Amino acid sequence: MIELTGLRVFGRHGVFDFEREQGQEFVVDVRLELDLTKAAASDDVADTVHYGELADALVAIVGGEPVNLIETLASRLLDACLVDERVTAATVTVHKPQAPIPHAFADVSVTLSGRRTER
Repeated sequence: MIELTGLRVFGRHGVFDFEREQGQEFVVDVRLELDLTKAAASDDVADTVHYGELADALVAIVGGEPVNLIETLASRLLDACLVDERVTAATVTVHKPQAPIPHAFADVSVTLSGRRTER
């Protein structure tokens, strides 16, 4: 399993115009399920998912085309996590800590999971 947590990215997602105009920080956590045996034996990054390249792909999605819902954003990120055929399953959580809620709150997040056969 590979986990990348707390990836902070500025994006312009939301249903309100001001969210798209002003933007805000989103935080992304991903968990990839894959067999790491080959990478552990070879000590070669080519035998695993390069988490730096994965982070670049996730940042491009969050920082890219705006969507209304973080559910949609999470789905796009999940698709990106499942691109590598070695990944058998993935879980993505998108946090929106500055969500426009008129009450004190710690976090709002959406989590989606998927398997290679489902996507």
